[in-house]
Amino acid sequence: MVSETGVARWRDGMRVVMIAPPWYDVPPRGYGGIESMMAELVAGLSRRGHDVTLIGAGKAGTSARFLATYDLAPSERIGEVMPEVLHAARTQEILSGLDADIVHDHSLAGPLTAAARSAPTLVTCHGEVDGELGDYYRALSGEVSMVGISEAQRRIAPDLNWAGVVHNAVETDSFPFREHKEDWVLWLGRFNEDKGAHLAIDAARAAGRRILLAGKLTEQVEHDYFEEHVRPRLGDDAEYVGEADAARKRELLAASRCLLFPILWEEPFGMVMIEAMACGTPVVALGRGAVPEVVVDGVTGFVRAHAQELPEAIGKAGAIDPHACRSHVRSRFDSEVMTEQYEKIYRRVIAGLVDPTDGTMSLALPTG
Repeated sequence: MVSETGVARWRDGMRVVMIAPPWYDVPPRGYGGIESMMAELVAGLSRRGHDVTLIGAGKAGTSARFLATYDLAPSERIGEVMPEVLHAARTQEILSGLDADIVHDHSLAGPLTAAARSAPTLVTCHGEVDGELGDYYRALSGEVSMVGISEAQRRIAPDLNWAGVVHNAVETDSFPFREHKEDWVLWLGRFNEDKGAHLAIDAARAAGRRILLAGKLTEQVEHDYFEEHVRPRLGDDAEYVGEADAARKRELLAASRCLLFPILWEEPFGMVMIEAMACGTPVVALGRGAVPEVVVDGVTGFVRAHAQELPEAIGKAGAIDPHACRSHVRSRFDSEVMTEQYEKIYRRVIAGLVDPTDGTMSLALPTG
């Protein structure tokens, strides 16, 4: 049923409360794909006249009103239970004093308190939705609506209470465009086996190209993987250059011949791919997860089924038009596109057009 409040605010600015995970500032100073996406969404909503409150950890870094659960983001404790749980408890305490039309929750534990919120909760799931995480969201299906970040993600658990799919995005113009590239290739990400840094080195070496690797190396599991699979492969033609902050990341992405993205799991998106293409840099990737939705094979990069096909694709990367890469991001993955799509979903959720019992969303919108 569409409430009077929902109809009245159909064309008015909405009061949106955005909840970040506790691990990094928004925007992040280094690694942090979720936080980067949230910063863009906050900026876009604010430009469109919505009243945005951001609840997170660390320091204020966006145009939104910022309310902190931690004075310093507990990044060194990522993966521990208590920071996430304490963040959720403090968030609920903050929410009790706020008037909101919708709560957009990007945290893991936060949706557990959705039933106690006066406003409806929309959850963007930034990870896998199979296994226990899927069961978690399934158990909350009567309390929250879900947004997927790719069709590939939604297909894994089609029975969840999906309100729609919205691809992550970047502000295209914040990434430097460079038409003429240097001769080396780039891998950029988190040092986890599923991200395939070792495959990137092997493929670049087989293609006769120097590779630079820049990525997050803080958790013990990342150090273990790096020491076993990455460090033995380093040499004159394969160099680790540390974790790149926002400025350094843009320099590397703009200059590289191509970005390698040889993932070994069904990754639901992959921000670094659109960041690379925004710089005019093609992506050479394995076609897992959302990769085929993001990279246009033969136009903005190459999508391959097997690792042994990557060296040939690296050799062909120079033939990709950098302008086509940039245009693709601007039309499909720009922050303005993402913001408009979320805005429409917010209004549907506020108006009660998402049925929490069967995970369907009416496409009819209130008028008047």
